Amino acid sequence: MGIDRISGFFLFLLAAFVAVETRVLPLGTHSHPGPGYLPLILSCFLAAMSLIVIVRGKLSPPWRSVEWSEKFHALAIIGCCFFATFSMEPLGYRITMFLALGILFGVLERMKVWWALILASSLSLGSFWVFDTFLRVPLPRGGWGF
Repeated sequence: MGIDRISGFFLFLLAAFVAVETRVLPLGTHSHPGPGYLPLILSCFLAAMSLIVIVRGKLSPPWRSVEWSEKFHALAIIGCCFFATFSMEPLGYRITMFLALGILFGVLERMKVWWALILASSLSLGSFWVFDTFLRVPLPRGGWGF
């Protein structure tokens, strides 16, 4: 089985999952779309594109031929995503993003400590400022109100 067919299959599963989950949201009409309208349209588009990837996947290299030289980077990124998912509410957005970006920049990318601290703090505080102030997205503040 080729790598394109495997990825196309998983993308199709994701599209089917999103399409099933949008059943609980009202679709609305074309002139007045509801909250489930765009996710359903996007999941249909993703399903169509994944079918194209599956059909054209016969030209891709087989799964066993792929070298996983960056597997530790991928596992670290997935680990940071899980950390951010489960610590966003208790710690708040700014602290969670600061810790996750600090780990990614400092440990994974092996940046100098001062540069990783500057990037992590400016990105976590700057993105919070943009989303909270300009876009008025309610982000979690955590137990300490920060």
